[in-house]
Amino acid sequence: MVKFGDVVKNANLVERDFDKAGIERIVGLEHLDPENLHIRRWNIPENGTSFSRKFVPGQTLFGKRRAYQRKVAYAEFEGICSGDILTFESKDPKMLLPALLPFICQSDTFFNHALGTSAGSLSPRTSWNALKYFEFPLPPIEEQKRIAEILWAADEAVEAWKRVLGSISDMISATLRRAFDREPNAKIGDVVKLASGKVKTKKQQFDFSKENQIPVFGGNGITGYTNKRLLSGPVIIIGRVGEYCGSIHKSNKDCWVTDNAIYIKYPSREIELDYLYYALSHANLNSKKLIAGQPLINQAIISSTPFYLPSIEQQRIIIEKVSGIQVREKIVREHISSTTELQKKILNGFVVGENTHV
Repeated sequence: MVKFGDVVKNANLVERDFDKAGIERIVGLEHLDPENLHIRRWNIPENGTSFSRKFVPGQTLFGKRRAYQRKVAYAEFEGICSGDILTFESKDPKMLLPALLPFICQSDTFFNHALGTSAGSLSPRTSWNALKYFEFPLPPIEEQKRIAEILWAADEAVEAWKRVLGSISDMISATLRRAFDREPNAKIGDVVKLASGKVKTKKQQFDFSKENQIPVFGGNGITGYTNKRLLSGPVIIIGRVGEYCGSIHKSNKDCWVTDNAIYIKYPSREIELDYLYYALSHANLNSKKLIAGQPLINQAIISSTPFYLPSIEQQRIIIEKVSGIQVREKIVREHISSTTELQKKILNGFVVGENTHV
């Protein structure tokens, strides 16, 4: 067993002259994606910043503010980062393999330690002085190399599947554009009736359990579960208030829809429910929101939204095309999920000392 601070140092490098140092990327906490080691977004120095903490390739970046967001990244380029990001590196690569360090920081036990040592109510933060006392088993360097090789291979596989997922998403978008980027010949209100959900307070919504399995839909999808249904599926739900108002969801089973959403239960015989779902998704209702206190979409806006309505037969052809692509999308998501779960199992087993021989 070793203490984190015995084998890792908080580099804490400082750089203020970006031009002289040739630094072109500035990374804030918002640029780190939860549970993703790769930095895909950043700002540029020309936009200005008060940050001065420098990071270099090979270091591990850890978000110390709101650690429950699980933001860890492996630096693949040089840059400047927020003061809410700690920059770790191995004290001795012969003792701790640098390529293994980001995975240690991704482990459940490390995050639990970070959460347990965080202070502050609105924006809790942990600190290097607290994290350096985290203890974990450190196997010989050759074992570390094997573990790191497996974990990075899993990461590479997940990233490859995500690229495939992006291509599939583009295929779906292109199919829908071909279907709906035509001269509108109908309005949503011509073919459906809208209704508002009913109040269900947060105290009436629970985590999923044996007693509470009916999803409760609010302004942006499922907000909890209950044991009473308001509607039987299939139902299309449209977020009514909040930042994500206009978001479209579909429930094929019993559900409850709160007054933060609008629902469509019985479309006319002129339109297939799945085609209506695609039409609403493509309409980008959020861009039509009213802003008075908080963002809002009302029934009048939805009803007056124009769209292209072909024959039932043509609708079914479009549905079949999109559904076929979505089957492939589901398979890819399952690959990502299973690979990620395997990676977590190996990682967490290693950090608690259950599989130091891989």
